Amino acid sequence: METILEFGSNRVKANVRMLSDMKDVIYDHDWLSRAENVELYYMYRDLSISKKDALLIKEHGLRYDITVIPPRMLGCEYVKTAGHYHPLVPGTNVTFPEIYEVLGGEAHYLLQKPDGEGIEDVILIKAREGDKIIIPPGYGHLTINASNKVLKMANWVADHFESIYPPIKEKRGGAYFFLETGMVTNTKYDYVPEIRFFEPANLIELGLQKNKEMYGLVRDLNKLEFLKNPHEHEWVFEEILSQ
Repeated sequence: METILEFGSNRVKANVRMLSDMKDVIYDHDWLSRAENVELYYMYRDLSISKKDALLIKEHGLRYDITVIPPRMLGCEYVKTAGHYHPLVPGTNVTFPEIYEVLGGEAHYLLQKPDGEGIEDVILIKAREGDKIIIPPGYGHLTINASNKVLKMANWVADHFESIYPPIKEKRGGAYFFLETGMVTNTKYDYVPEIRFFEPANLIELGLQKNKEMYGLVRDLNKLEFLKNPHEHEWVFEEILSQ
């Protein structure tokens, strides 16, 4: 697949996630032992359509990214991202949130809240083109493309955010695996609860409306203040988690 993304007048090279990067979180070990090392998905970071937008985004301490995940089977498992947790906001005990938008295709977002060696809460959100998904503080997540379409998704996040991969890697994957035959619990966790099924979070008051691309918030970046200071915007996450 072409690894250059045309965004505005810019041509951006992808950070490519290879199968070898994912070997610790793949369910089908027999398949993995025979599989060739192939490209799985493509990440494009720090995007902006213009220099003016780039300055605005930087001034507000934010980052806009795009990830592209072509359809593929990892043996008996649907292709997915590696999965990660979020770092703490400096000076607080609250982790940074994140917003995703499906630009094309469809996705399953698996959110999990850790509790020691187990998982306290698991949320699954199925999203289609135009839907928005907010990852609340305290949750890690991964994305699964269980369709036959190319999944293209964007995200807004605080610019000094760095994904934390080791905890999910150490557990050999997320709380659940998405297989052709259905969802399977990851037994590496001491405890995994039943999945709660949520709808996408299209919050009009934050400018997050279905079928209205959220890159347009570059003209009203104050609406994304909750990404940098979630502890001051608890109502956003209370509304999301009250489904």
